[in-house]
Amino acid sequence: MSQQQPDNSTIACEDPLAKHRAPKGLSDQIAFRLTRLLRFFADLFFAQRYGHRAVVLETVAGVPGMVGGMIRHMRSLRRLEDDRDWIHTLLAEAENERMHLMTFVEIARPNWFERMVILLAQGIFFTCFFLLYVISGRTAHRLVGYFEEEAVYSYTQYLAEIDNGKLENVPAPRIAIDYWQLPADARLREVVIAVRADEAEHRDVNHDFADRFDRPQEASD
Repeated sequence: MSQQQPDNSTIACEDPLAKHRAPKGLSDQIAFRLTRLLRFFADLFFAQRYGHRAVVLETVAGVPGMVGGMIRHMRSLRRLEDDRDWIHTLLAEAENERMHLMTFVEIARPNWFERMVILLAQGIFFTCFFLLYVISGRTAHRLVGYFEEEAVYSYTQYLAEIDNGKLENVPAPRIAIDYWQLPADARLREVVIAVRADEAEHRDVNHDFADRFDRPQEASD
């Protein structure tokens, strides 16, 4: 049975990083409803196995930045125009999400079934997101913004499980210590805090990119 998520006002009180962008218009509603649907299935499948949830979801999370960056890169080449900060930001986001994945692979050690789910989910999501970005870049970025809102919430819950002693606060993997420049004795709690901060930044960036489509000059730059 899926875990019931508190309303956003409650989350905001519990987590200073939590924000919610209220949907405006059909495009936003589609992105928001799709996010909630996927959240339901993620809760159903993973329940409170937050490490395993992170492995599968970070595999998917690394797709949007790469797809968006690739499409905008090709557009820049085709139009012989500079793309300003879009390409660099999106590719950096994809790399950051990949490092999240590499970190949680060390922590959760996915089994063969989860690896099959990863393979299937990544292939389906890549194709669907590519088509969505071509059809409506605004909706694609809003979708990612809402995905990241859910990611912040999930990592907040992960952190709570560690603080409550329900999950062991294991030593941080070396890859995480090196990437986030954490103390040598850092533990899982510090890793989750760092990852959550990254997701909050991606949330804000993608909501901003979606907003730029309402200002055509900025969307085309």
